[in-house]
Amino acid sequence: MPFHVMLIPTLGCPSSCSYCWSSEEGSPIMSIETIKDVVEWLKNFRDEPVTFTFHGGEPLLAGADFYRQALPLLSQGLGHLKIAFALQTNLWKMTPELAEILAEYGIPIGSSLDGPKELNDLQRSSGYYDKTLRGYEIAREGGLTVRFICTFTSYSVKHKEEIFNYFLENGLTLKLHPALPSLRDRDPEKWALDPKEYGELLVYILDKAVEKIDEIDIMNINDLCKCVFTGRGTVCTYVDCMGDTFAVGPDGSIYPCYRFVGMPEYIMGNVRDHPSMEDLAQSRAWKLMHQFKEYVDRECRKCRHIKYCRGGCPYNAIAPTGGQVTGVDPHCVAYKIIFDEINDRFNREMLGSFALEMGEPQGARPAGPGIMALMRKMASNPS
Repeated sequence: MPFHVMLIPTLGCPSSCSYCWSSEEGSPIMSIETIKDVVEWLKNFRDEPVTFTFHGGEPLLAGADFYRQALPLLSQGLGHLKIAFALQTNLWKMTPELAEILAEYGIPIGSSLDGPKELNDLQRSSGYYDKTLRGYEIAREGGLTVRFICTFTSYSVKHKEEIFNYFLENGLTLKLHPALPSLRDRDPEKWALDPKEYGELLVYILDKAVEKIDEIDIMNINDLCKCVFTGRGTVCTYVDCMGDTFAVGPDGSIYPCYRFVGMPEYIMGNVRDHPSMEDLAQSRAWKLMHQFKEYVDRECRKCRHIKYCRGGCPYNAIAPTGGQVTGVDPHCVAYKIIFDEINDRFNREMLGSFALEMGEPQGARPAGPGIMALMRKMASNPS
């Protein structure tokens, strides 16, 4: 099985998104010495393929020289592993020089855009849209593939049709995230998307994925369908990520996930010490993550979706409670809505097809959009 290491060159970010919870002013920049320590740490850590994702904050603040040195150090120093890279950025600091460096390694870019300019800038800060689009053009001209994540908030969910049409009309792949309560805001719930509204949004997006099947790719729907069809989680939200995902902060501290970076109580070790899996397992953070796994095994055992949901994201469950395992991901409500919908539609469509084969009336077909065509599309494009 592959594992995932998220490298956080800095928690700093030039933007000031209204609902952001993961950036810090004045955050230091990761040194190349720390990258060298990452290489030494992982040489004998595991023998499976590894994906490195540069995240933040804003990882491009590290600059072109950082990536010019870091990428060959990682790819050559860990040549015995099958290395893959990814990078998540708002694209403001993208330059032709950086694009050329990243393109040499075929690094896919993830960025963030919440829809049309006025709506996007209301949520993310004035000028965000234009700066991101400028970086987007530089990235594309440099041969990079860019996909956007759209964060839906308590405000923007009311404009879901306008937002979907924006991505459709501009030929952009869509991936959506729900806004979480901000841990740094005096009013943390202001932008947060209600779990029930999130579930209803996912059903709306499922309808659109089927309706516009040949016109747009919606990554969430693909991932959710894969979960149901394969019987296991296929993205980090729906798997037991403990021991398969790590994040390295600017100072080399190791965390269970990038969302915990900068929170001292979740440090499991430091790359300069080259800890083994057994060393990391002694940390409080490791034990807490496994407490969450055990909680899910116990409390969710009767749920029809447990095999491919796994209680959702541990961070979403643990962070709001001050590090106590008292429940699953609060978006459980949404996950049940969409997983029920996918299962039920698939079953109705299969029964309808069976009825037609047996010569029963056409009315046996499901009333709502089917998803078998979506399954076939995914099967023909497994990437």
